Amino acid sequence: MKAADWMRVTLIGALALMVAACASIGRPEGGPRDETPPEFVRSNPAPGSVNVNRSRVDILFDENIKLEDIANKLVISPAQKQNPAVSSNGRRISVELRDSLQDSTTYTFDFSDAIRDLNEGNILDGFALDFSTGSTIDTLAISGMVFEARNLEPAQGMVVGVYSNLTDTTLTSLPLERVAKTNQYGQFTIRNLKPGTYHLFAIDDRNRDWHWDRSENIAFSSVTVSPSVEPTEVTDTLLAYDGSDSIVVRTAYRYLPDDLLLTWFNENYKPQYLRDYERTDNRRVTFKFGALSDSLPDITVINGPKAGRKLADLSVIEAREGLDSLVYWLRDTVLVNQDSLLVQARYLRTDTLEQLSMTTDTLKLFLKGAGRKKKSPEKKKDGSDTLPPPVKLLEFKALSPGQQELNLPVSFEAAEPIEFIDSTGWRLEVAVDTLWNPVKEAHLVQDSAMVRRYNIDVKWRPGARYRFTADSLAIRSIYGEWIKDFKHEFTVKQPEDYGNIIFGITDIGSLGLPDSATVVVELLGKNDRPIQAKPVDDSGEVVFDFVTPDTYYARAFVDRNHNGIWDTGNVATFMQPEDVYYYPKKITLRKNWDIDQEWSLLETPVDLQKPNDIKKNKPKNRGRDETGDGEYGEDGYDEESDYDTFNEQGSWGNGSQYNNAPRRNNNSTRGRGGVRNARNY
Repeated sequence: MKAADWMRVTLIGALALMVAACASIGRPEGGPRDETPPEFVRSNPAPGSVNVNRSRVDILFDENIKLEDIANKLVISPAQKQNPAVSSNGRRISVELRDSLQDSTTYTFDFSDAIRDLNEGNILDGFALDFSTGSTIDTLAISGMVFEARNLEPAQGMVVGVYSNLTDTTLTSLPLERVAKTNQYGQFTIRNLKPGTYHLFAIDDRNRDWHWDRSENIAFSSVTVSPSVEPTEVTDTLLAYDGSDSIVVRTAYRYLPDDLLLTWFNENYKPQYLRDYERTDNRRVTFKFGALSDSLPDITVINGPKAGRKLADLSVIEAREGLDSLVYWLRDTVLVNQDSLLVQARYLRTDTLEQLSMTTDTLKLFLKGAGRKKKSPEKKKDGSDTLPPPVKLLEFKALSPGQQELNLPVSFEAAEPIEFIDSTGWRLEVAVDTLWNPVKEAHLVQDSAMVRRYNIDVKWRPGARYRFTADSLAIRSIYGEWIKDFKHEFTVKQPEDYGNIIFGITDIGSLGLPDSATVVVELLGKNDRPIQAKPVDDSGEVVFDFVTPDTYYARAFVDRNHNGIWDTGNVATFMQPEDVYYYPKKITLRKNWDIDQEWSLLETPVDLQKPNDIKKNKPKNRGRDETGDGEYGEDGYDEESDYDTFNEQGSWGNGSQYNNAPRRNNNSTRGRGGVRNARNY
């Protein structure tokens, strides 16, 4: 072959190789997906260093990392007045403190779950680093979990901290001495504590001042906490190069207490003041207050012909429960026609010392649109006489649907307060074959909570058709307006349209309740809201009857004062909120079924009680920040590995030797130990 031919063949071959190379460009295939979080390599200062005098911390990992919501997730103890400057570049994180370093103090940098690898997003959960500006470093730690008291939702991102001394003003004026934040499971670990006795609190520190403000959510331990450490034996499996393994036992350290339970609440404190007032229309005056009250304000008319009279004597009052919203329906025609109304209001208001004191205001209640030129009466076409004004009728409607519940009254509502009901002008009838027979025991009764609502409560015949009729002159409002002829027909459900749910509480005696307390069970819908609530009887049983077939859940609470409602806690008296327990399974009820369930309130740990279907604060996948195809449970985490990863240095996760996040295991008593056992009923 000639030299020219060789050169041509060589050129063609080279071009073919280039085309093949271009066609094969892409992501290399093969190899397992990276599911391991970044690993700590080194830092300056190193973990556990003493006599540190630099305010900058540099941390290096084995792969490129990224930070998520670092401003909120990074917690530094002692708490910093100025936010630190945090940056990341490649495998490195730098934190620059802006507060001056304190002498002989142990510093802790707790990153929670803010660190993850760049490519796969695998989360390094619970990473923390510590050093001391003195010659020794404090090493004790306490751990636990925080939940919302009312619904046992894990408290995510809540500040948990301690005070070594507590006075009347410490909690509201001084920053917590050492702090941590709860992770997405509600878990916390406060690290690097000195030996001593501490008061433990959790707050949702909305203004980042590191102490509690009265409007913020709070949890506290009823007893003081004294951290300690004890040696424990752990087993490791060692794998040899030939594939054989062996079990070794070594000594590690357990930092106690590690199973504290805090349940946060809000005191629902609201300052009392007159939030709003208005002349809604010529017939109504509305007052709204900032907080609930147990008494009505004293309101006096101070202008016009009715000056000196009490507004309550000239009106029908429509009050919301708690008296924070009041509607005065003016029944006196003089006031109705008076465009400008001046009143003097005396009511309780919260002063600057947060004490209730009586105050007096003069209020101007002007009718909207007053002063406009009134429209002349309409005349007939020939201009001879004016037409009479149109007759205004009272609006009256049925609130109950066409399918009437077997165990509930039928309800009606008027647009204005009613002054007169002619008992002979309305009828409730039941259909028997083709005839309508009167229901003699029917009574139209005003609702105790709503002045414009009326109910008829009789023993309904299952499956029967009923008809309520009222003549046009049967019902009249306080303004002289009559209803028009009214009719409402409905059919009552059958007993087989319902089911019954019965709970037998097996361990009420183990709660140690006094005679003044009982247990109330709430039947919950899919939205975690109560549908029915009933107290447990002396036999430990509660029956929910006439339940519409659907999916339900259940919650119980200790009713300390027998008022039938769940009560929050109080910080000043160190009173905990009423204890709450969830039935850990969903309940699927069918028509004409009875479901009878035994329920042990104390059997299931608190972090496992609430069913995931109605849990709102569901943790994200702890291994990655995206949906993968790994072997994870319903919650997106591996039940076995997430809680029991104990490394060779006797620490939890990857990081400081003091990173001992609390475990969850089959023998755990967390949720009924610690704080719960210290309740003072």
